Parts: sequence; structure tokens; C-alpha cells
Amino acid sequence: MKYLNILFFLLMIAFIGVQYNDPDGPVWALIYAVPMVWAGLAGFRLPHVLGPRYFSVLVLSVVGILLLTVFYWPTTPGFWQKDVWWETETAREGMGMMIASLVILVAAATIWLARKKPIQPDS
Repeated sequence: MKYLNILFFLLMIAFIGVQYNDPDGPVWALIYAVPMVWAGLAGFRLPHVLGPRYFSVLVLSVVGILLLTVFYWPTTPGFWQKDVWWETETAREGMGMMIASLVILVAAATIWLARKKPIQPDS
């Protein structure tokens, strides 16, 4: 799961990077930064985020991202088809939130599983 989180961390950096020419880019960069941070922590600093304080913030982050995913869920018919999402920003935003949800859920699962068992040191 470590390498999957690192891959998702890099993916979310790319998502943030392509927001530079979007009028509401700073908002989306902030939204994408939340799963990026958690994926980075789960990939690079897992032992440091196993405490209850971090876990509380993680739960709030997951709930927030999932609520935003429901809010931005695309209503455009066939939103998954290239012709639609290429032209319709709301479809792209909704699909971006779906990916952000996947990223934060994988990071949360990684952290949850690590809290349930002792971490083995790298050899």
C-alpha cells in the first residue's frame, strides 16, 4: 500500500498542477491537496500519523471529500464518455472528486490497517 499511496500522492500533485489556468483553480487545488497530503503521509510518514489526533483529522477529511463528491457528482448523461467530459467542466469536476475520494479512501485504509497492527521496521 505504501507504493500505491506514493503513486496517488504524485497523481494528486499533477491534478493540482493542471489547475493553473482554471478560473476556480485555487479552490480545486485546495480540494485536491487534502487527499494529496494524506496519501503522502500514508506513503512516506505512516508511523507519524497513527495517533488519535491525526486519525480525527483524517476522519473529518474523508467525510469532507465524500460530501464534496456527492455535491459535485456529474448530472450530465454519459459523463464518463470522452465527448462529454472533454467539453463539460462539471463532468470533469465530478470525476476529479471521484478520484480524490478513491485516493483519500486508500490512504485512510492504509492508516486504519496500520493502527490495527504493529508496524514492522524496514529491513
